[in-house]
This record gives sequence, C-alpha cells and structure tokens, in this order.
Amino acid sequence: MRISTVETEVPIAQKVVVTDDAICVDLSDGRTISAPLAWYPRLVHGTKKERNNWRVIGKGYGIHWSDLDEDISVENLLLGQASGESQASLEKWLSTRSSRHTNGAKRRR
Repeated sequence: MRISTVETEVPIAQKVVVTDDAICVDLSDGRTISAPLAWYPRLVHGTKKERNNWRVIGKGYGIHWSDLDEDISVENLLLGQASGESQASLEKWLSTRSSRHTNGAKRRR
C-alpha cells in the first residue's frame, strides 16, 4: 500500500477583526478563519481599542497585540488550538493590569 503525503504551506495573516465574540483572520489563500474569543482570555479582557491594536509578526505567521501582551499563530488558529496560558499566569497578568488602571485613574484626578 502506498501512502502519499501532501506538504502544505501555512498561509499568512492579512487582516484581523476582533468582535465581542470571535477573532476572524483573513488569510493569504483566500480563507477567513474564526475562533471563539473565549479561547483567548487576554483578548476577552481587552478593550475594543486594545483589541484593534494588532500587528502581523513573523512574516505573517503570527499576530501580536502589544497592549495585551498576546501572540497567536496562524497555525494554532488553523489547528483549532486555544490559548495555552495557565490560569496562574492569566491571574498574575490581570492583577498587574488592574493595578495599572487603578494607578492611572489616581494620577488623572
């Protein structure tokens, strides 16, 4: 029996839209893929402005949100893999995030 393998190249991200429920990515091969926003807790906790502040990294193979310190690879989106961040890491990030917002509000008074 003969088994053939097909080598495929991962397409690159061209456009990203983050809604209240999903992340949608237009790919270089013409597809648009989406994943539930709940898979990426940092995006869930981000503001609309922070979610819209993304850039393509790694020659298009990843997406980065600098305000949220979040990176998502196109390959993981295609594989249907949610964020691998631990609950402890997320809680630590949330605590530093809330203290930054609290300190910023105090300074503006």
